[in-house]
Amino acid sequence: MNNYKNNFRRRYKSNNDRNFRKRNGNGHKINGEYNNNSEFKRKNPGRNNQNASKLIDKYSDLAREALSNGDKILSENYLQHADHFSRILNSQEAIKEQNSNLKNLEEDNIDKNKDSEKNKENDKSNLLNGSD
Repeated sequence: MNNYKNNFRRRYKSNNDRNFRKRNGNGHKINGEYNNNSEFKRKNPGRNNQNASKLIDKYSDLAREALSNGDKILSENYLQHADHFSRILNSQEAIKEQNSNLKNLEEDNIDKNKDSEKNKENDKSNLLNGSD
């Protein structure tokens, strides 16, 4: 009679085998030399380091090159990438414009408040002086 239990490998690891995945209270792995340097942080993880206008130029050039080589599908793919980054650039510019408009409105409101306060002070001084 054969005992088949010992012939099969375990499919799942026990919790004791997973010590390497344990983390400390901050969510960082306990074992790891790369955690010793806490100054290292990526600015935008998962993002390209280039700005949108450079990427538009890059993909437009790649599309032109692919089209000159006769690959229309690859050219269209690159053009879609360029279009994507042009939409991103347009949305960034719209956000900047909205922010500048809001800033201008806030500055105008501050100026109006200062003017109204000056007028109130002048009115008070005129009332106190009796020169109505």
